[in-house]
Amino acid sequence: MRAPMPDPLSPVEPRRARELGLAVGDLPTGWHNALTDVPGIRVGHTTLIRPPRVHSGVTAIVPDGVGPASPLPAGVFAGNGYGKLLGSTQIAELGAIETPILLTSTLSAFRVADALVGWMLERPEGATARSLNPVVGECNDGLLSDIRSRPVGEEHVRAALESASGGPVAEGSVGAGTGTTALGFKAGIGTSSRRVPLAGHEVTLGVLVQANFDGTLRVRGRTATPADVGLPTPDSGPEAGSCMVVVATDAPTDARQLTRLARRAVYALARVGAGYGHGSGDYGLAFGTRPLGTPAGPAVLPDAELDPLFIAVLDAVEEAVLNSLLMATTTTGPGGDTRHPLPAAPLLALLG
Repeated sequence: MRAPMPDPLSPVEPRRARELGLAVGDLPTGWHNALTDVPGIRVGHTTLIRPPRVHSGVTAIVPDGVGPASPLPAGVFAGNGYGKLLGSTQIAELGAIETPILLTSTLSAFRVADALVGWMLERPEGATARSLNPVVGECNDGLLSDIRSRPVGEEHVRAALESASGGPVAEGSVGAGTGTTALGFKAGIGTSSRRVPLAGHEVTLGVLVQANFDGTLRVRGRTATPADVGLPTPDSGPEAGSCMVVVATDAPTDARQLTRLARRAVYALARVGAGYGHGSGDYGLAFGTRPLGTPAGPAVLPDAELDPLFIAVLDAVEEAVLNSLLMATTTTGPGGDTRHPLPAAPLLALLG
């Protein structure tokens, strides 16, 4: 006889997927299993919680020294373009980013972009700029937050940028993930990394997701609905969308190859059950940390040697999404809608 399923609503300390024995793939992770394992990358959050109306925020991904005069190679892919990825057309055209990457709530994206421009123009990297391409992605947190109030302001953007640091990255209901949901659960920010052997050298690839998409969760090939793990079945809410996946690597890659990585970042969402619905803008953005035009260092990798990076991005995105679900906290929005995180003990019991 199967043991009774643990109470999914009992308070427990959240744990990441790998700590629960749910590691994805065979490649080793970086020290923190986070985007910040890629050298020169910092992450910061500003979290806005004013129950029950506001559960929102902003997340900043800050590559060291990036600016108009020191752009980094980048590629972007829209699996479904129902979203607002500000700056994406210039990335597609020129294959570069020249600002940090910010993530936030849909209707706050435009305020966030303006604040990012102001911050960049004040810094040495933007001191002589007469044109600037701010990169801002978004997810719709309107189910669990008063999205029309556009709560994210300039001070919140600057706080996320200035507080960005290396080391462990806060996950779950923080920053841009404070009010997001995915696969019937409370979701949010998730991250993971992989150390990848390439041509006799080891490189690092890291990802960060802002998870906010429909579908049915799959873990190790098994579906897991809220009801399967003892949670209330959510009432149908507005279509969730604009799942953002950001990838960084110190591998010697060019913009075209990074676009190939960005595509696979979006493909990886299928592993965890993404529905890729009409209202879900599924975006991948990948960038390299070696500045454009760097004369020193290894040559760009031949395409035939990219497979280990492709494997790494697929595995890291899958694990990052699981982390976003497991590390989140129960949240109730202004309309009374509640979403619960993925409960670890019932999930493990379901998986056997």
